[in-house]
Parts: sequence; structure tokens; C-alpha cells
Amino acid sequence: MTAPRWAWWIATGFGSGRLKPAPGTWGSLAALVAWLMVVALGPLRVFSWAMLHRDHSVAIGVGYWSMEALFLALPLLATWVGIRASNHVLRETGAKDPSYIVIDEWAGLWIALWPVRWVVTLNLFRMLGHPTWESTALLAVPFALFRLFDIWKPWPIRQIQSLPEGEGVMADDVVAGLYALVLTQALLPLLTP
Repeated sequence: MTAPRWAWWIATGFGSGRLKPAPGTWGSLAALVAWLMVVALGPLRVFSWAMLHRDHSVAIGVGYWSMEALFLALPLLATWVGIRASNHVLRETGAKDPSYIVIDEWAGLWIALWPVRWVVTLNLFRMLGHPTWESTALLAVPFALFRLFDIWKPWPIRQIQSLPEGEGVMADDVVAGLYALVLTQALLPLLTP
């Protein structure tokens, strides 16, 4: 059975999983860029809404809750769609967990980035314009921790891969992302001035 084109695009992280070597790292980098694009667009949208309505307190509240919902929805949606896309690709190829499927890296990294979401959101343009050690570490630490847990696969990450099809593909990276989230949260006081 041939997988639909959308399933290939989603499963391969819009083609980032086809890059060599280390497709998981390339997929994670693509996920980081996509996350930063979402972060960049969120405050701009809120700012334009506030300027249009001239009610800054309401705009801040709406902006805060809409961004919180977005930060929560991104990994949930990536996981849900990733399971379906992976199922299609796995059924077409007969593979168990091929390295070119990287939507699981997208979901896992977006979970790992949760603790830094607001520091990055509020300082993104300054961080990009004048990168410092601290601003680089804010993104590098969750990225590196996620990759470490994804590759190392401590308990129960390795065992959870035995789930069938797309669930197994996605679940281990979701747990790796949760491990990275906890450690990033613990390290956050060292990462923020």
C-alpha cells in the first residue's frame, strides 16, 4: 500500500530526515528552526492586535494564553499526526523504525523546549541580533539533552519502542523529550541571568 504524499512529508520532517549523516540530528535542527519561527510569529501577532485595538492589558492576556496553548498544542499535534504519518510510511516500506522518519524528533524536541519557551519568546529578536553564551545555551541545552536521551535511550525509552508501528516510533522520543524537559527545567536558573 502506497503512503500518501502528506504522510511522507510529515514523517520525514518536511525532508529533513533525508539529510545525511545523522538524520535524527538534522530532523531535530529542522524542528528547532520551525519552533523558532512559531515563537517569532506569536509576539508579532499579539503586538499587531494590541496596536489595532489599543488595549494592551487584554492583548497581553490574550497573547499569553494563546502562546501557552500553542506551545502545548505543537508537540501534541506533532505526536498525533506523527503516529498516523509514520503508520502509513511503515506499512508502505515494511521498516520498523527507519532513520528517515524524524517527526518523532520534532515532537520530542518541542517537549524539551517547554521550560525555555517564555525566555526565548520575550527575548528572541535580541537573542538573534546579539547572540550571547546565555542565549545560545537556552537553545543548545534542551537540544543537546534531547539528543542525548534519544540516542542513549535510558529506561524506559528503549523498552517503549516495542509499541506497535507509529506509536513505538513516536513514544520513545516523547519520553526522551520529557527527560530533557525535566533536566532543562532544573538547569534553567543557570541558563538565565
